[in-house]
Amino acid sequence: MDDRILQRVASRGILQSLTKEELELDRRPVTTDPRPARVQAWVRFGAEPVLVDADLCMWTDRAAAIRFRVGDQERRCWVWSGAVLRDG
Repeated sequence: MDDRILQRVASRGILQSLTKEELELDRRPVTTDPRPARVQAWVRFGAEPVLVDADLCMWTDRAAAIRFRVGDQERRCWVWSGAVLRDG
């Protein structure tokens, strides 16, 4: 996605992330990758969805922790695993 468009979308809403209750990290195993894979992921700023290029940092059987950049800021959030698109 064009960085200017991503910055505009990000300025209009708060980055959404899954809640503690949705993640159930106390009940589900979490895998951490020391070398995060490059992926694309659907995130939401407010109610607006946007596809971003991201690093897949951690995951459970249902959710994924990603990080990505908006301008010079790093953003992090948890999304449902179905929102993550891997190459190949």
